[in-house]
Amino acid sequence: MNEFLVKNEEDTRAFGITLAESLKASDVIGLIGDLGTGKTTLTKYIAEGLGIDETITSPTFTVVKEYNSGRLPLYHFDVYRLTSGNDLWEIGADDYLYGKGVSIVEWADLVKDGLPENTKFIYLEYGKGQNERIYKWDF
Repeated sequence: MNEFLVKNEEDTRAFGITLAESLKASDVIGLIGDLGTGKTTLTKYIAEGLGIDETITSPTFTVVKEYNSGRLPLYHFDVYRLTSGNDLWEIGADDYLYGKGVSIVEWADLVKDGLPENTKFIYLEYGKGQNERIYKWDF
């Protein structure tokens, strides 16, 4: 498993922009981490790397937000209020997950059974320092 120590927001930005450069249509990123580990912040910088100039905010109450101003559309999910992968299908998520853009799913562990087999998971953890985070992934 790959691991990256994030010491500040600039590290998050660098990681997100670098990741975005490799993304293609129908890629799905599943973000797994406790509240406050920076899932939305990482999403913001992935969006920047995709060339999206819209303001990225958490879609907590709408489940998904679409951003279309970049080289690929971004579909940003917050599934905190869902209970299973079946809930994803009931809201029509397949149109996004298998669509022409990149999907980022916050709280992906809650709906893992409904995500595509090739989903790229990133685990966000608190580091030792106050602002430190640890990102782990295996893709």
